Amino acid sequence: MGAGHSHSERPPRASAATTRLLWALVLGVLGAVAVGAALTWPSSWESLGSQSLLYEGAQRLDATVVSTDPDSGATTVDITTEGEEGEREMAPTGVPTLELQPGDRLRVVELDDGTLVFSDFERASPILALLIVYVVLVLAVAWWRGIGALLGLMAAFGIIAFYTVPALFDGANPPLVGMVTSAGALAVLLYIAHGFNARTTTAYLGTIAGLLFTAILGTWAVHAAQIPGVPSEAEINLAFLDGEIPLHGLALCGLMIAGLGVLNDVTITQASAVWELGKARPDLGAWQLFSRGMRIGRDHIASTVYTIAFAYVGASLPLIMLIAAYDDPVTGAITSSELAGEVVRTLVGSIGLVLAVPLTTGIGALIVGLSGEAVEDDADHQGSVGGSGNTAEPAATDSHVTES
Repeated sequence: MGAGHSHSERPPRASAATTRLLWALVLGVLGAVAVGAALTWPSSWESLGSQSLLYEGAQRLDATVVSTDPDSGATTVDITTEGEEGEREMAPTGVPTLELQPGDRLRVVELDDGTLVFSDFERASPILALLIVYVVLVLAVAWWRGIGALLGLMAAFGIIAFYTVPALFDGANPPLVGMVTSAGALAVLLYIAHGFNARTTTAYLGTIAGLLFTAILGTWAVHAAQIPGVPSEAEINLAFLDGEIPLHGLALCGLMIAGLGVLNDVTITQASAVWELGKARPDLGAWQLFSRGMRIGRDHIASTVYTIAFAYVGASLPLIMLIAAYDDPVTGAITSSELAGEVVRTLVGSIGLVLAVPLTTGIGALIVGLSGEAVEDDADHQGSVGGSGNTAEPAATDSHVTES
């Protein structure tokens, strides 16, 4: 493509009219997010952490397995919690397949009569080790973009922890909370990770459009399919703690947030594909950019759709095996209360994804194609996160961009 093209030539910026239009649309979305956040902002955070999962008089302790009696199943543990140190006997776990080995670090519960019962394994150390490896690899491979992605992810999770969860406990409308969370977290994540430029804005607007279709379709699907008609254990516990939380709305809120990551992945790729096509072939018009971008988009749709499906199947594999063990028709199992929620999430999320691809590609093709020349992406020349440093880098070609 474009044999004579040189990446050393810095393409011109988008026109002032294009820039104004893009930022007007983004500011409109962010204004709507601000209004929604103001309407649903939690009045207090008192309900968070106010409930205990333990029986009255019980307490959690940290322990290390010393030995296990294979005949009785009783286990000797060494309590490591400060002030409770010493070896004690723990009751059998009651799970035949659970074999405790000397050195295993556990969380145990001491009941009010002094009996020790197994609660869970202590997993902080291996999870922390995996987190450190993940962060180091992201920084080593992606460098400034990796730093931006990690910072954006932390900010997005902060929104969920300090706004979404308290707002839902406070009785706010779950679908509205889901939209505010998704649009707000996405803006923070995208612009921190990818910089303030037209390419990022294109991906943001395309994701918001796909998210709106997901919300509309999800609203119908959740109510039509009665999700959750029979609540899961977690939802039953939530209803017990706070009977004011509407479970249908909670399912819809979760559906929107669950599909956000993969939706954003597709839109970023499509925006990058259109930009790279425009740089390589500045002679292409908007329609040609759209049609060639959709060739890439169709491949991405195909791969991402089964990615979503396998992700849900993997997460629900024990449940699928349990259902398969009973004499129940396949259609009955798929539409059962246990699996119906995952099926609806997969289908609605995939439909939103499929719609987001042409929408994002169209927005990008209009911006690049109608300007008559490739639009500059400041991220290709930035030397810091979201900034416009002086360190010039070659334009990175997206892995999905192939010869058209």
